[in-house]
Amino acid sequence: MDIHDKTSLVYIDKEGSIGKLVLNRAAKRNALKEAMWRAIPEAVKALDADPHVRVILVVSASDTVFAAGADIEELQVAATNPDRQESNRLAIREAQRSLARAEKPTIACIQGACVGGGCGIAIHCDFRFASDTARLGITPAKLGIVYPLNDTKQLIDLVGSSKAKSLLFTGRILDAEEALSIGLIDQLIPSTCYNAAVLEFASELARVSQYSIRHMKKNVQRVLDGQVDDCAETAAIFRECQLQEDAVEGIKAFLEKRPADFKWNG
Repeated sequence: MDIHDKTSLVYIDKEGSIGKLVLNRAAKRNALKEAMWRAIPEAVKALDADPHVRVILVVSASDTVFAAGADIEELQVAATNPDRQESNRLAIREAQRSLARAEKPTIACIQGACVGGGCGIAIHCDFRFASDTARLGITPAKLGIVYPLNDTKQLIDLVGSSKAKSLLFTGRILDAEEALSIGLIDQLIPSTCYNAAVLEFASELARVSQYSIRHMKKNVQRVLDGQVDDCAETAAIFRECQLQEDAVEGIKAFLEKRPADFKWNG
């Protein structure tokens, strides 16, 4: 799949310093084929490597659906083929891991249905911004399949174990208000101003020090992975950050009472 071709089922796009990973199978409600899962890490890698991109939005080509889940017909074909089962499992795992561990901030832009594998993509992003049309659910119990452990941990990190059990054990679909109330999404935005609000937040992230964001994001992931105290690497980063160009500029701008012009882009 060519992620630079805007007719592909997954492609990348840019709007200034904002990169976009676009799910582009709206005719099938963005049902996620294995080829799409495989394209996601490639897209994340390309956007991470682009020095002009500071924030990554995960979006749908349609404003009526984010992703309605895995391609069930493809799952049915793979069910009796152990090699296909494993390749699909690994493709999903690597796609979600690439989003969770992207160097740059990631925002899932959720409009319409965000169910099953679509919700799996969203919960692995740093932020989830939903419009009032969003509907979210994790539905393996309705299909007789089991949610992966990695995804389960990600869900528990967001909403806690009791609410995660409620979502997983019932497979029920939440409206955006309930999703916000339990912490499954971070912001609920009226559909009339949705795109502008998302871009405003993404632009705010793009204006601050990318050196700071990059290292603090890694520290958050370290904590989520179980690290509870500084190691030699994190202690060195804390000491050395004050010598970096962004710190020099940030302190100077503060003293001069002007906006900082951060240049570091990794």
